Amino acid sequence: MRRLPAVATAAVLLAVAAMLALGFWQLHRRDQKEAMIARFTANAGKEVIPLPRAPTDDLLFRRVAARCVAVTGWSASAGRTGDGTPGWRHIAHCRTGPHTATFRADMGVGNDPKLRPSWQGGRVTGLLTQAPSGTPAIAAAFGARAAKVWMIVAEAPAPGLEPSHQPDPADVPNNHLAYAVQWFAFAAIAVAIYALALRHRRKG
Repeated sequence: MRRLPAVATAAVLLAVAAMLALGFWQLHRRDQKEAMIARFTANAGKEVIPLPRAPTDDLLFRRVAARCVAVTGWSASAGRTGDGTPGWRHIAHCRTGPHTATFRADMGVGNDPKLRPSWQGGRVTGLLTQAPSGTPAIAAAFGARAAKVWMIVAEAPAPGLEPSHQPDPADVPNNHLAYAVQWFAFAAIAVAIYALALRHRRKG
């Protein structure tokens, strides 16, 4: 009986062990993501609070309120209205005071990305989320991270705009179970292929 090739067997075992470890890690990440989504869902049902000076991720999807003392600029990004109609959401760059923190306010959706709304500030109430980063996908793939900017999706839109779709915790992706199954499948395939190779080697 031929002995198993030591180097090849060790390489396959290490690869399979790594795949299994990644699969179990994805299962752990799934549990973490489910807990996070449950926390976000609970946030959405809580009473409104003033926007903190330094929000944390624990406040995502929480109803908050802030006063936009001055609008320092506008930006537009693809979005949709509350009923799902696509368009351009217009985001106000707000300042809460002369020398205080800034935040973004999604003031609603329109058809023209070049529109400059007439809204000049005021109280903004809505769910807290993160403003679009604008980081290119390729840059993000290589680890580039833009500074985190907080944004309130206003419940009351600016004049001439339709209310934006409010963030929904159900939209947070949780694909970790599928990723885990893939890694376990890769491990099984690697074992099967190596077993077939050994069988062919013995016959040869």
